[in-house]
Amino acid sequence: MHSVSLESFTKKYKAIVEARLREAVKKLETPASLAEAMLYSLEAGGKRIRPLLLFAVVEAFGKDPRHGLDAAAAIEMVHTYSLIHDDLPSMDDDDLRRGKPTNHKVFGEATAILAGDALLTLSFKMLADIPEESVSDKVKLSLINGLSTAAGAPGMVGGQVADMEGEGKQLTLDQLEYIHINKTGKLLEYSIIAGAEIAGATEVQKDVLSQFAYHIGLAFQIRDDILDLEGTEELIGKPVGSDTGNDKSTYPVLLGIDGAKEALELHLQSAKKALASIGVNVAILSEITDMIGVRNN
Repeated sequence: MHSVSLESFTKKYKAIVEARLREAVKKLETPASLAEAMLYSLEAGGKRIRPLLLFAVVEAFGKDPRHGLDAAAAIEMVHTYSLIHDDLPSMDDDDLRRGKPTNHKVFGEATAILAGDALLTLSFKMLADIPEESVSDKVKLSLINGLSTAAGAPGMVGGQVADMEGEGKQLTLDQLEYIHINKTGKLLEYSIIAGAEIAGATEVQKDVLSQFAYHIGLAFQIRDDILDLEGTEELIGKPVGSDTGNDKSTYPVLLGIDGAKEALELHLQSAKKALASIGVNVAILSEITDMIGVRNN
């Protein structure tokens, strides 16, 4: 049985990845203003769900999660860059992120754009520089290839474009799912599969983890949509109802609030069913699944 609680696991590995993020930026030879903007968003808080998923997968296979540290930091850099750009006036035009002024409100649009660019490019250096004692060159190349796909036009960026093009339109459930599988789900899936590759999982086990990732990715987004209606600005760190204000299709809009909650539960149960078939110690992954279903921010 797994003797470590999610709370202690989270506390330990959040601290480790956050220290690595600070270290990576502070040692850059770059203008101080750019480093400050990068660190501002990296240190703004957050659940660090993507690094935690990677660490939890590595540990599930009995490996040292620290072997995934640089990959986890790279993923969080990509996630943070995407938030900086999402908040820009030309995108979602948000003034608050996690209860703090958004990057462009503090540093200006030009620096915010460049801070996002710098984090994205630094993420690939993080992967390229992973020590050989942590992963083989073959795995390293696979990690670089996977992140470029998950974060790029076939994944997160493509999902963001589909999301913008869907504003002001009544989307079908399939169209909405496509947006969220790509905009949110692909980077979550990458976090899980990257952990599996670092841990030496089999192809069959990776396929099962992809099914798990599919369901928690959609569960994550459905919970977001519910919080946009039922949360508070204090808890979620930004104004409630922003999706409605931006005239976006959401799961509650298409399914009703009760239908969205039913869909959330269905995806959570399907995720746990996938975990149960993988044949490794998935206690922490199971707890993360539960946390996604009840989180308040």
